[in-house]
Amino acid sequence: FCYSLAFSDPTHFVDLARTADTCGWDSAVLSDHVVHPEKIRTPYPYTPDGKPRWEAPAPWPDPWVAVGAMAAATTRLRFLTSIFVLPMRNPFLAAKAIGTAAVLSGNRVTLGIGAGWMEDEFELLGQSFRRRGKRMDEMVEVMRKLWAGGMQEHHGEFYDFERLQMSPAVEEPIPLLSGGISPAALRRVGRLTDGWLSDLHSTEELRGLIGKIREEREQAGRADAPLQVVASCNDAFDVDGYRRLEDVGVTHLLTMPWVFYPADHSTLEGKRDGLRRFADDVIARM
Repeated sequence: FCYSLAFSDPTHFVDLARTADTCGWDSAVLSDHVVHPEKIRTPYPYTPDGKPRWEAPAPWPDPWVAVGAMAAATTRLRFLTSIFVLPMRNPFLAAKAIGTAAVLSGNRVTLGIGAGWMEDEFELLGQSFRRRGKRMDEMVEVMRKLWAGGMQEHHGEFYDFERLQMSPAVEEPIPLLSGGISPAALRRVGRLTDGWLSDLHSTEELRGLIGKIREEREQAGRADAPLQVVASCNDAFDVDGYRRLEDVGVTHLLTMPWVFYPADHSTLEGKRDGLRRFADDVIARM
């Protein structure tokens, strides 16, 4: 069970992490944007009208700075990005920040990536929006080499470098999940990453999408590799519903637990109450 920090007050993050660390939650989940242009040219792909689900003042703290703060205050809670827009970053700087967070947290980082949708933001960060999916695939290859330690080289279509070393090396492989529902995104889970991050779907939609991912994995010769599925669901709200999600292949539920309870969701205490009550009502029973 993973709780989403999207749109939450960043000053609440550390206290929420301390609470979640003690009552059975698996992961805190962070979202990612760098800026919110006043006029966004690119349609948002997950709403009928193309408008984002948030307004400009919504907070988007840097996920790796936030992970460092929360990791220092906890002992077992993991940290997941859903999602980190990898192709609008430099792969060396991304690998350095993510690898450092993994080392200092005691290997409690799971990296969730996506190709991104806002061309405006790519332009501001000086990265090409065109062919971003292919470039992201190569970035994964580059970062895995850098995290492994020792001298590494790479000669690809987008990145080319002679032998070099990034330190500190990561002691354990960083689990890497990818999002998206396009055919290309599902193929990526099949051949490259360790699992999939959903958008908001019904149980039956998740059944179909996970089935397609399993077909892609079989075609890639990875049918026996473990598959993590972190899913948000719009028709499962109790233990029986979550059991059905488990049956279709969901391994981790992503939710905002405080919305199920009457406390003030904007306050720290309201959120902490939601974390504890959901842990008692659901996590302890499963």
